[in-house]
Amino acid sequence: MKYNEISHFSHPQHILKFEYTEVPFKCDGCKEVGIGSHYRCSFCDFDLHMHCAVPSLSISHPFYTKCSFQFLSRPPGDTPRYCNACEKDVTGFVYHCTSCGFDLHPCCAKLPMVLDDGEARLYLYRKVSAPCHRCGRKGRSWSYRSACKKYNLHVACVREMLVENWHELYFGRGKSTRKLETRIPSLKNTLQTPHKRSKGKVKKCCEMAGLALQFVISAVLGDPTTLIAGVIGSLMSRG
Repeated sequence: MKYNEISHFSHPQHILKFEYTEVPFKCDGCKEVGIGSHYRCSFCDFDLHMHCAVPSLSISHPFYTKCSFQFLSRPPGDTPRYCNACEKDVTGFVYHCTSCGFDLHPCCAKLPMVLDDGEARLYLYRKVSAPCHRCGRKGRSWSYRSACKKYNLHVACVREMLVENWHELYFGRGKSTRKLETRIPSLKNTLQTPHKRSKGKVKKCCEMAGLALQFVISAVLGDPTTLIAGVIGSLMSRG
């Protein structure tokens, strides 16, 4: 087996090969959308996030210091379960704490506590008191917050936006030949918080929010190192 290939219990009939894509895919492990680095069987159109392809048997998380999360290939029990990070349904691979009953999607469980590209830095919080720039509400799911504390984005809101804008693409993959720019979710009107600033400051705010959104989208999709596209900031500033 080559260094960029793995065998996986969820797809024993073929070897999975490492690939990188800027087109969204649906992970056959956790059933969530992904982008960037992943493992794939091209014969069967089978894809796995990196975190789903090479999971940890058990993990701990700083937000739940008393919990021990075990990796499971399917949600436990027969009742519907949801991810405590993004509040979305859990229908596939999951990290589950037996004692507390908490569940985390693999990609949510591995969300970086800090996203930093050298210029901007975002911190992951379990809850923030300020409203989300996407929905305008407080609380809800985990959030990424800028160091200046002016930009907040719910992990749940980013997931919703991805599903709204990419539903056709990742369920109808192969039927579209659109350029990369049109694969990016439209970021117009994503900021619900009204601006009460000068024109120059409004532009700077939108550019910063666009950069923040680029970081969070990459992390939520399972590859925080992915540069989705340089057009995100410009799309945001046009909004």
